[in-house]
Amino acid sequence: MDISSVQKLCIHLISSAVQRCRLSEGLCRLSVVLKSSPPIIRVSISDTGTGSCLEEFQDLKCNREGIGTEKWDGLLSIKTTSISDNKIYHYHLNLRGSVSARRLTRLPSIPKNDAKFSGTEVCLSISETIDALLKDIKHYFQKMLILKIPSVAAELVIERGDASGLRCENVFLPNECSPLNFSSSNVERLKSGLEEYVLKHRNSLNNKCDSCFCSREKLKISSGVASSMESHRSPGLIVEAVIAISELPESLCFRSSGNKTEVLHFKDFSPSSVSIASLNALTSIDWRSYGLTLVSAVDQVDHALIEWESLPPYLHIDMVIHCYHKQYPGKYKYQPDRHLIKKGVKLALDDLKEKHTGLLLSAHAVKICSYAPDLASSIAGIILSSNDLKFRSKCSTLLELSQSQAIGKQTVEDRIKEKIISVIETNDRKPEKIKEAAPFLFEDDRPQDLDPADLYLEEHAGGGNVFSFPD
Repeated sequence: MDISSVQKLCIHLISSAVQRCRLSEGLCRLSVVLKSSPPIIRVSISDTGTGSCLEEFQDLKCNREGIGTEKWDGLLSIKTTSISDNKIYHYHLNLRGSVSARRLTRLPSIPKNDAKFSGTEVCLSISETIDALLKDIKHYFQKMLILKIPSVAAELVIERGDASGLRCENVFLPNECSPLNFSSSNVERLKSGLEEYVLKHRNSLNNKCDSCFCSREKLKISSGVASSMESHRSPGLIVEAVIAISELPESLCFRSSGNKTEVLHFKDFSPSSVSIASLNALTSIDWRSYGLTLVSAVDQVDHALIEWESLPPYLHIDMVIHCYHKQYPGKYKYQPDRHLIKKGVKLALDDLKEKHTGLLLSAHAVKICSYAPDLASSIAGIILSSNDLKFRSKCSTLLELSQSQAIGKQTVEDRIKEKIISVIETNDRKPEKIKEAAPFLFEDDRPQDLDPADLYLEEHAGGGNVFSFPD
């Protein structure tokens, strides 16, 4: 048997259980138990969400050619009930059956005796090692933590039976660094979830890594939300993008991914494959306007892998994209929209630039900033060599320097350089459509090979206007 087929089936069944929990109005529990009694593993996926409908199981498919009866008989045992039912219904579903009508067998139901509850349990038994299933299921839960779905408590339990008796271990037990209120929005949860994902080194740790993140200032995170209009071909579609940038120059335990970024994808509150629309959106963004140079964006099935050119070794970028329908998550069929994805990612990038001075400067701004030291030195020389006390006093006021004591040239240069870079960074944060050119720093119709310092001297050495800075 192709074991990956069973792994995919288990992930699908867990994802369906999550959706049932989301649709419930109360607190829910999701439990995945892998019980090993060699050579058999019994997989139990249970939830206390809304009762399931048979259609979601009838549509399940399995690669019949990859199924070996000595490994798995293709049988699912399903028990389900809704809050309004007076019985717990029991079915057997044979995924090896070729005719849909013959795949489902109804078994005797169990009376609820007027009890009010809902839930579903799905079980299957296979002949395989437990590690073959554990890796992918654990990876699924590690990613699901990013969504921080409210009102759902989840656990992954391993029960091992051998000569020494039954041993039980909780493999998955969430421990939140920053618990949220139930009223928090989906994007706030996604933002908090990605933050903890990074702090716990992709959720491989139970708590945040204090060695790498002794200060939260090393992690910068922002989000962007784009939604379609009612007249759009996918009305009600929402795209949430969250980007985290961590600066860890002295990290001892973080394993660098080099110049690469994993872009995790979610659809309708569940991990999803990478769509063509998402890849097109990622490759169409003008990354150079954020100081990044894209080499490639490749589909890696459960995530997109972006490769950058010349990304500093201490800089790490993590990204999450979540698409869902506002009114009918999980039920409304749609195709991800490239324009919405691109807009959501750009809004997150713009938010990072706005909140963190000097971060994600465009390649053009970085080039101009490189001229700042020489330009500052030339301007400082003009100011300090002038015999015009009124002129020097005005310059000191503009530079916010004390006029009551002698000030060294280096201090003046540093302050001028700070002002120049501040102007460049402020202008670089503006949207492209409303960006205005700063005189002698961004645009000039004179020869491009003329040094910026020479431009300034040419303009002002003859007694023209004094170089000014914004208040």
